[in-house]
Amino acid sequence: AVLMAADLGLGTCWLGGSFTRSSFTKRISAQGGEVLPAVVATGYSASPDGSGDLLRKGVGGDKRLPWETLFFHEDFGKPLPAESAGPCAPALESVRLGPSASNKQPCRIIKAGEAWHFYLQRTKGYRDGLTSRFLGTADLQRVDMGIAMCHFELMASELGLAGGWSVAEPAIAKPDALTEYTVSWIGR
Repeated sequence: AVLMAADLGLGTCWLGGSFTRSSFTKRISAQGGEVLPAVVATGYSASPDGSGDLLRKGVGGDKRLPWETLFFHEDFGKPLPAESAGPCAPALESVRLGPSASNKQPCRIIKAGEAWHFYLQRTKGYRDGLTSRFLGTADLQRVDMGIAMCHFELMASELGLAGGWSVAEPAIAKPDALTEYTVSWIGR
């Protein structure tokens, strides 16, 4: 829905820690156990090119981590050169350019054969920090992973690449305790 809104020329803004959950959950008649981690504000941008967006500038919304810090070959110690990504290079670039909470870009992807393994590289103190505990915010880095998966899958589909999701953690050593396996996209 967010990508469709952008395609229609609308501005969008994910709100994860800056909205009143109680009023939103009441409006959608959320049931016990249901979590509303984020909402998306949609409308016409004050400046179509986003140049007037102070919040976006404040979190470095136009700055993205370089390719070699996000994508790897076989293990976390070997950056994946863009030219080695083959037909999935545009799908990876769409992940790199996609939004993430506070522009933390927690998604890391390892290519191993026909598999693309997605890992969450947590930001220390981000989920368990005092502000998150006080405000009761959801695990926004998990939302970020869903956004990354969506961008990857939609671009792969657009490119005509066959594949699908599987949850089967590979035997790849993680660099630290903040790194968590999430899911794999297996090419066919």
